[in-house]
Parts: sequence; C-alpha cells; structure tokens
Amino acid sequence: MAVGTPVNDSHTPDISQLLAATESVGGILKRGDYVVYESTVFPGCTEQECVPLLERISGLECGRDFKVGYSPERINPGDQEHDLTNTPKIISGCDEEAVGEIAHVYGRVVRAPLSRASDIRAAESAKLLENIQRCVNIALINEMSMTLGRMGIDVAEVVRLASSKWNFTAYSPGLVGGHCIPVDPYYMISEAARRGIDMPLTRLGCAVNESMAGYVADEVLRRISGSVGREGRRPRVLVLGVAYKPDSDDIRSSGAAALRECLSERGAECDVVDEMVDGEAVKRMYGFELSDSPSGVYDAVVIAVAHECYRSLDDEWFARVTTGPEALLADLGGTYKGRISNLRYWTL
Repeated sequence: MAVGTPVNDSHTPDISQLLAATESVGGILKRGDYVVYESTVFPGCTEQECVPLLERISGLECGRDFKVGYSPERINPGDQEHDLTNTPKIISGCDEEAVGEIAHVYGRVVRAPLSRASDIRAAESAKLLENIQRCVNIALINEMSMTLGRMGIDVAEVVRLASSKWNFTAYSPGLVGGHCIPVDPYYMISEAARRGIDMPLTRLGCAVNESMAGYVADEVLRRISGSVGREGRRPRVLVLGVAYKPDSDDIRSSGAAALRECLSERGAECDVVDEMVDGEAVKRMYGFELSDSPSGVYDAVVIAVAHECYRSLDDEWFARVTTGPEALLADLGGTYKGRISNLRYWTL
C-alpha cells in the first residue's frame, strides 16, 4: 500500500488517504493475508492508526489472522539509474514470521540488499531520517548561498574547493519542492511535539528552505530595480519551470510556484511556462494559469526548473524575450553559467 501522505497548510500530517486505503483493504482482508505499507508516516502510525482500523473493519486479529509489515518506498521520480530492483529495501513486520515472508516476497523482485529492521517503528523512522538529513543539508547550503551571495563570493566555487576534502559531501542550493523534503520532516516534528519533544534543528532546516523563494524573489527584483524604476512601471518576470524537479511533471510542493507567489506579492507581473506539466493541475493546486509561451518582453527570466527543453536556449532566444542588456537571467541551478553574454546573469 503506497498512497500519498501530505501535510496541510499548517504543516500537520494528513493521513486521510492512508486511512481511506486501509479501510478499502480492511473490507477485503481474509485470514492468511499480508498487508505491507510503503507510505511515509510518523513512527508508530502503522501499528497505532492502521492496524486497529484493519482489525475493526475486517473483524480479524493482526498477528493471528493476518500479518502487517512496513517497507518504505524509495522511488526517485525521473532517476534512470536507481529503480525498485537495484535500490536497497528496508523490511519490517509485526513478528519474525512476517519479516521473513515479506523479505522473501521483496527478494523475488529487488536485487539489492534487504535491510531488516528490528520493528516497524524503526523502519518508519529510517524513512524520515533519510529525508530529514537531506532537508538539513540542503538548508545548510541554502543558508551559505544566501550569506556568501551577499558577500560577493561564488558558492559554487566554495563547494568545489570544500569538496577536495574526502569527508565533505557536496550539495547545491535551490528551491525545495516535491513530496519528500518539504513534507516528511513535519511527520517527525509533529509526532515528537505530541510527545513533548522539540526538534529545533529540523524545524530550522525547514524554515531556511521555505525562505528561499522569498530570497530569490528579492534578489531578482533588486537586480532589475534600476531599469524598471527609471521607467516607472511594474517589473515583468518570466519563470521557466513549475515542476518540483527537472524533467518531471510532478508539481507537489512546487518551489517555483512559491517563487511566483512571492514575485506577485512584491508587485511583479509574472508569467510561468512549463510544457512538462498539466496546466489544469497547476490551476487546481496553486490557483494561477500557466502561460503557453512567453508573451512580450521581460525584465527578468528565471530558470527555476532546468527541464531538458530549457537547457539549450541561446543568446538569441533570451534577446527575443527580454527588454535588453539590462535584463536579468536568474539561473537558479547554474545551467547557463559562462554561456550567456547579452544580458546580466545571476545564480544561487
């Protein structure tokens, strides 16, 4: 069972999809069945929320009539190298028999090692730690990017130099989106808070990452304020890409959508183009219309998501869609570093 486990607007875990799926499974559950959850959840969710619901609806008893396990999904959308078969799988179950049988089934498909957890809560926690670690590490490089950028120091060079030491792990700054890093930490934060435990580092990491859209909006508008101010008009900004990662159509927790909102709040006229995603889904989720293509000329172009179709634009293309040499290319991922000469350039 692998269904969405998002958070609501107040960053509180929303397991309604998980409970609805559990109810459906409970209605067809029979003796001898195994139920394995793969959704990302807070520690204890499987045994405290899902198992009682399965038992109540089916009239069966977990451990005696049916078995339950937890094996978190580790699929990375768009990743051509790592898939289900070659990614190590975490295995857990309600008892030793369940662990053995679940491992046997996954072992028929997964060629990579199976890592057996001592219990279900440890497996649930491992999934959260994977993404909390990335959240905090990305927050660190985002904070360094904001700080070094204001000092006039190239963070990419700093990362390259630091990477010459064997125990340094390189991360790149950027907008954080998707279904893992902006969401999963709150499952641990929420459960910890329920038990009276604070997680200040994790909370701060989330806050830093969530501040990046505002930082980018401020930097873009500051860098074009001179030319726009002389003309006394609203700045026009084109944002390319609204999916949460390159070459994906997934728009959940889109950092580019947050950037568009920040630009609009600061008075900019903002068009967003992304031929990879469903415009109706963007409208439903974020309340704005995607543009089919650039319209008129812009004071700034933001490469927010470097889809393949946005990685090979040239000076001529940028000249057609911008107001001139004083216009800005805000290339968040550094795709065009050293390649553009007819307008001003900035990257994180």
